[in-house]
Amino acid sequence: MPTSAINGVQLYWELSGNGEPVVLVHGSWGDHHNWARVVPALSNTLRVATYDRRGHSRSERPGSGSIADDVEDLARLIEHLFDGPAHVIGNSFGAAIALRLAAQRPDLARSLVVHEPPLFGLLDGNSEARPVLDAVGERIAAVAALLQAGDMPGGAQRFVETVAFGPGAWTQLPQATRETFVFNAPTWLEEIQETESATMALDRLSGFSAPTLLSLGGQSPPFFAMVVERVAQALPHAGRYLFAQAGHVPHLSHPEEYIRVVNGFIRETATPRGASAV
Repeated sequence: MPTSAINGVQLYWELSGNGEPVVLVHGSWGDHHNWARVVPALSNTLRVATYDRRGHSRSERPGSGSIADDVEDLARLIEHLFDGPAHVIGNSFGAAIALRLAAQRPDLARSLVVHEPPLFGLLDGNSEARPVLDAVGERIAAVAALLQAGDMPGGAQRFVETVAFGPGAWTQLPQATRETFVFNAPTWLEEIQETESATMALDRLSGFSAPTLLSLGGQSPPFFAMVVERVAQALPHAGRYLFAQAGHVPHLSHPEEYIRVVNGFIRETATPRGASAV
């Protein structure tokens, strides 16, 4: 599959299916393979684009980047692949990118589906969230210290077992997934060193009126619900969905439910109530 020069970097992308255009934006450490369990079914009725964000896997790693670069990459990729707006679906850091796209380029998002953006800066001053965020911050700092010392495998394993999934999870991951985590570790380190990436000006979402779905995992740490609540205040028209048995990556852990929710949301978005489907 191709790579294209997008916003000054070579981005790897894949495109499959027919129907409403959709672009899936992966989170940190991963790549387009993160969506492998949902793309085949979504592609039955949708035109689905996945890609490796800059600094990840098959895309170019140009050195220090920013979340602003990621947003511009996404905007130009949508224009390149679809020559117009698409449904934008983001998970984790990809959700933060999708929200910023909605704020800056609302003309490019037919709808928005975001799951647990790690915009923890929005919780500054929240006394309820502070103890948990401090504990997670210590774990993230330990991961960063390993990566800064050049221990990419050790840092990746520490992240998986102390931040993302839990003790023992590293050895349960497929070898290819572990290799992806290690390879993309330097980009994650850049992401967390950019304080701007942990927050956004929510008032900039006031001009975004397209259909939006904000989702949470019922097994996720409670601070994600706090972040989503702050985002929901800026998007009062947004719908909500709880993946009750899932956590931070429902498209990996509960793909059938994820497919059903996304397909249903886009179907209703593309066919307004009272209209007949073509």
